[in-house]
Amino acid sequence: MTAEGLIIKAISGAFYVQTPDAILPCKARGIFRKRGIAPVAGDRVRIEDDNIVEILPRKNELVRPKAANIDLALMTVSTVRPVPNTYVLDKLITVCEFKQIEPVIILTKTDLKTDDTFTDIYQNAGFTVIQTGKGIENREEILAVMKGKTSIFIGNTGVGKSTLLNRLFPDLGLRTAAISDKLGRGRHTTRQVELYPVPGGGYVADSPGFSSVELEAYEPIRKEELAGCFREFRPYLDGCQFADCSHRKEKGCAVLKAIDDGKISLSRHESYVMLYEEAMQIPDWQREDNRK
Repeated sequence: MTAEGLIIKAISGAFYVQTPDAILPCKARGIFRKRGIAPVAGDRVRIEDDNIVEILPRKNELVRPKAANIDLALMTVSTVRPVPNTYVLDKLITVCEFKQIEPVIILTKTDLKTDDTFTDIYQNAGFTVIQTGKGIENREEILAVMKGKTSIFIGNTGVGKSTLLNRLFPDLGLRTAAISDKLGRGRHTTRQVELYPVPGGGYVADSPGFSSVELEAYEPIRKEELAGCFREFRPYLDGCQFADCSHRKEKGCAVLKAIDDGKISLSRHESYVMLYEEAMQIPDWQREDNRK
């Protein structure tokens, strides 16, 4: 039997493929290991009997969490415990922009927040920000942005991803864990990426939380490409006095002028500068090797 399908779960060398007729447990042929690649959740694949024989071309791929062909990344951010880390969020948003995954920010625990500074930063930058509190009062808004897409929830451990998913989709029954008061962070409760069908079409993936993100672990972004991954910078990139402007401290920089004019937040630019300086430390040979 030959068929095409979608990998909805990959764990310990076992793959579960959703075909038009059923979910089939499959194995991957050894040829993938020889090529240095592996099927992941979100892959469209061709199967013969119970073997995956071909991975169809990917739209994109994430290394952590391991997933492919993602349309939408729902960045789950807590207002408190843990407090938002804008640098970590901006770092991950940059990866999504580079891979053409649309970031949407889900702000949890908003019943405990004291001001709207965080929300303003990201709405002004052009991102959708959806706020939730104790309940799930914006459930329909979240479902609307997910409709027909393969979406993934990403965020620091303890921000309430699994809790939010359980409220959105009670039938999922995802595990949750209490926050450690001593550490101010949660325990990892999700062990692998798994795709779940959602009402109205599309899939949602729950993913392991992260406490830090290394940009080079996803795919090195050249310093010359970085500014284009900050969407609010794009209208100003052709207006700088010098063509090779790094948008950090140069005279005649249109991005810096936009910051002075209040059109770009200082917080976002600070993240950009830190990421630029990280990118400068990545050797050219490493950038090229990781893109092959």
